Amino acid sequence: MKENSNPRDRLSLAEAVRGAQLAAADRNDFITDAKEADLARIEVLAQDLQEVFDDVPVDDPQWQFAVSKGQQPRLWIDVTSHVTMARDRRTYRFVRDTRHGRVLVAEATDIRPIADAVTNYIAERIVERQQMMEGSRIGLTDAKPVKDSPRQDFNPELSPVAPVIKQRSRLSSFITATYWFLIGAAVGTGVLVVAFWDRFAQYF
Repeated sequence: MKENSNPRDRLSLAEAVRGAQLAAADRNDFITDAKEADLARIEVLAQDLQEVFDDVPVDDPQWQFAVSKGQQPRLWIDVTSHVTMARDRRTYRFVRDTRHGRVLVAEATDIRPIADAVTNYIAERIVERQQMMEGSRIGLTDAKPVKDSPRQDFNPELSPVAPVIKQRSRLSSFITATYWFLIGAAVGTGVLVVAFWDRFAQYF
């Protein structure tokens, strides 16, 4: 009796093509430079994630989804995260830049774990954005809100420092008045001495 094979156990054409592309990238290690080999693997990962990229809402501007072909090829997910190849040119490294430094999100030699990690990351960011747009907030501390006490209008007469302020005000007024009195007396004495100098001169 012929056994019925499960279609899911069969190798799909897409998987076969992906395997052939990876094999070609391996062969290119001996023909081309490391940059071209890394770029080939990054492009294969981008093709594998294309359906995920297409499912992202078009009104969500936080995503990049682009392959950069610089000195070190990268698959950019957003402005803070990307996938690149390790020094062995076989290991995918999904990293994210944070204010505390670069964080390794996932690392594997196979595409599937990296593709799943990128997909989960995109899903989490989409949910975070939805919560932010809806005004949801998650408390980070157990602090309880402080109850506002009944408002009381400030009355300077009832303030405990009011008597001190009054005493200082009276003392300051007395010192100021005494200061100006002495200045006035000195000026008046000087005027009298100048006016009657002839009379006072005979006593000197």
